[in-house]
Amino acid sequence: MKPSRLVRVAVAATVAAGLALAGCGDTDPPGGEERADLRVLAMDASQMQNLKKLTKEHFTAETGITVDYTLLPENEARERMNREFATQAGNYDVASVSAYEVPIYSEQGWLAPLDSYVKADEDFDQGDVFPNLVASLTGEDGRLYAEPFYGEGSFLMYRKDLFRKDGLTMPADPTWEQVADLAARVDGTDGASGICLRGLPGWGQNLAPINTVVNTFGGAWYDMDWNARLTSPEFRRAVGFYVDLLRSHGQPGAERMGVLEILDSFVAGECAMMYDATSLASSVEADGSAVKGKVGYVPAPHDRTEKAGWLWTWAWGVQQASGNKDAAWEFISWASSKEYQEQVGEELGWTAAPAGNRRSLYANPEYQQAAAAWYRQEYTAATESADPRNPGVAPRPYTGIGFVGIPEFAVLGTAVSQQIAAAIAGQQSVDAALDKSQDLAQAAAAKYRGE
Repeated sequence: MKPSRLVRVAVAATVAAGLALAGCGDTDPPGGEERADLRVLAMDASQMQNLKKLTKEHFTAETGITVDYTLLPENEARERMNREFATQAGNYDVASVSAYEVPIYSEQGWLAPLDSYVKADEDFDQGDVFPNLVASLTGEDGRLYAEPFYGEGSFLMYRKDLFRKDGLTMPADPTWEQVADLAARVDGTDGASGICLRGLPGWGQNLAPINTVVNTFGGAWYDMDWNARLTSPEFRRAVGFYVDLLRSHGQPGAERMGVLEILDSFVAGECAMMYDATSLASSVEADGSAVKGKVGYVPAPHDRTEKAGWLWTWAWGVQQASGNKDAAWEFISWASSKEYQEQVGEELGWTAAPAGNRRSLYANPEYQQAAAAWYRQEYTAATESADPRNPGVAPRPYTGIGFVGIPEFAVLGTAVSQQIAAAIAGQQSVDAALDKSQDLAQAAAAKYRGE
């Protein structure tokens, strides 16, 4: 149960934290002097850049609807989105939301339901969208509140050329202990770090991969009575393993590096392995990548569980305060369509097509050929990821793989991620980081314990 009162308290804290981090309540509308028909707020990623590039030529030319994009780094995009939706300021019509925000935002009435649009738009082919993503974007009232732009699981990417040079073999289904051993042995070959992992603070940054390690090592954030478990042996072992692996064989300055930074390092040939999102493979194999054609792909490493990857989607949600809901659906029905994937494939190359959201893409021979190195692992990761309701061996009262599915986690997760980043930087021990984090997590769940 997520009582509405608790949601309001947690969201208020999230918004306040966002304002404090930003230094001011930035509610100025985006764009230039002339307002576009639609304003879209999204995380800055290659998929979003491609969308922006093709919008005028295809969407605006066909519909006459102009679009203004605000693309920001993930942490900044979340802060602005929290402010925008909590205040219902109406500066943006559409935003990229995830399976974390949808239950919270929909319960508060901040997202416009999309069911009627989907039912009326037969060409959109909702049945082609992966059911697990649809379920993650459905509110507790059973209504659909967002459509996936792309979906992703996680997997391990490794340099086949460096492994051959060192006489190493990557297991078909590696454990984390095997990965740590391989990282130690390949570290320094041709100047590459043994592995690249996220270290930058942020609940969607370093905690995303760390939580998959916690799950498979047998840990959980809370027990069934909502008592925090961040100092349990399993949680300590998981975080200690991750931090030690980064400090011993990871990239320099890891505590300052998030998903985009480690991708840049891997693409530049500076890492022998990288554990991260399946959606990054298109960038790894893009023209200009120093490692194009040199990378192998295997499932997310595990320990006590058979599977350990995450399930995620960046999806399009419409702000309830928007006065342009019909135009917003026109945009979504294009950006999340099979037609758009084909436009990307034909104009930018099939490896650039936003993947992980539709069955049809994986049945497309052109995509199969272009993404031959990774599409099978990508499909498996997207459809057979860990169960969000039970991703580990420890029982838990919450849902979520890379996050804890409660409103308080936006603030709590960021605070804990900062403690872990300090441990990665060598500024404190893992035990000290988790002792502080335990107190934060226990306080955050007080109301769930009835205190």
